[in-house]
Amino acid sequence: MTNIILSGGSGSRLWPISRENMPKQFLKMFEDRSLYQLTLLRNQNLCQQQIVITNAGHFFIAQDQTEELQLSHKPQFIVEPIGKNTAAAIAFGAFLVEPNETLFVTPSDHLIQSDERYTRMVELGQEATKQGYLVTFGIVPSKPETGYGYIQAKKGKNILDVLSFKEKPSLEKAKEYLDQNLQDSDNIYLWNSGMFMFQAGSYLKELQKHAPNIYEASKEAFEQAVKNDYIRLKTDQMLQIEDISVDYSVMEKSNKIKVIQTDIKWSDVGSFDSLDEVFEKDQEGNTKNKNLIAYRSQNNFVFGRYKTVALNEVNDLIIVDTPSALLVSKKGKSQQIKDLVKLIKEKKPDLIKFGRTVYRPWGKFTNLFEDKRFKVKTIVVKPGKRLSLQKHLHRSEHWVVVKGTALVQIEEKEFLLRVNESTYIPIGAKHRLTNKGIIPLEIVEVQVGEYLGEDDIIRYEDDYGRIE
Repeated sequence: MTNIILSGGSGSRLWPISRENMPKQFLKMFEDRSLYQLTLLRNQNLCQQQIVITNAGHFFIAQDQTEELQLSHKPQFIVEPIGKNTAAAIAFGAFLVEPNETLFVTPSDHLIQSDERYTRMVELGQEATKQGYLVTFGIVPSKPETGYGYIQAKKGKNILDVLSFKEKPSLEKAKEYLDQNLQDSDNIYLWNSGMFMFQAGSYLKELQKHAPNIYEASKEAFEQAVKNDYIRLKTDQMLQIEDISVDYSVMEKSNKIKVIQTDIKWSDVGSFDSLDEVFEKDQEGNTKNKNLIAYRSQNNFVFGRYKTVALNEVNDLIIVDTPSALLVSKKGKSQQIKDLVKLIKEKKPDLIKFGRTVYRPWGKFTNLFEDKRFKVKTIVVKPGKRLSLQKHLHRSEHWVVVKGTALVQIEEKEFLLRVNESTYIPIGAKHRLTNKGIIPLEIVEVQVGEYLGEDDIIRYEDDYGRIE
């Protein structure tokens, strides 16, 4: 069995801790591990191989977090230059394996307790796929949840017939679903977990039958992909693929669908309300947080790692503090944050893309302070990596090494900088920073100029394909 891990989500409902540059699946919120890493570990022993499907912007993060785990067998990566939703993504994984291979498709951003119930769920899925069925997994709902889709199924023991798929409901409709579950009827409503299982050939046949254009375009894109240490799909072919989910294109149309009813401990961590259910609480129902001081305040979700959060006689709030943005919301309304994000994107688009720390293929940089004519940041370059050969038209830069050894190129000159040594890069000078050492290189950079935006850059050479 092969585990296909879908890792293309943006997690906009968890803004501001989740940004486009660092979405929720890669945030290390659970004992210094991310949801992506927990997904890899949870399925490592259940499957013989794993395929990670991610986008080009997050590929280097997925690689780094995978290497941290030191897995017994490393996953195969399929990298999409642009996302085209789950129908095509799963097809790429299916094209990579033999037709009779069982595929266990899992999102990378769900929190699941891995125990005997989870193992039993997977075993039941394998049993159904051997009979040629396409399997989805339905969670027995514990409350009327409006953030999940639902599956209406015919009541049975474990492997159930699917009657219909339901969109994310209103609160009234969600309550109606749970009421019907308690009644003596033939139907049951389950949360749609977004996990699937089927044989690769079975999926491709159903995709070809119900969405032939997606099948043909995905097949062409896969055949034209660059296949080295990882599979890199090309933009021209990806543009020809329709952006549609596996639910709409296949699962809601096929007559070969079964749902596994399960009561595993599961959350898609799709909102701060769902995250609140996961984090430990103090006696007053507030999130346990060493930076929180609360006076006559109860039932508040507080996420903040950088400064003290003091509450005075407030209840039922969501408070999320980051270095670049502060979110305050009512509990029970966090699903609407995605609409707030649209408004923020219009007014301050960089706040949606980046936090204070911005991740790059070569490492990361953190903005410490910015004024009208200067900016201070730290830069971390991973061992063996280098930045592009570049120049800036509106700013000069001063570099001070605080850890490691830097190989610096300015125009045609190359030289080494060690700890506590510095250099100056004039406006318009071609330059490059390289770490040839075995430990991370850290420098403090001070930029001075009339314009300090990250788009003031002209690249001449780049190891990561960022020259247009």
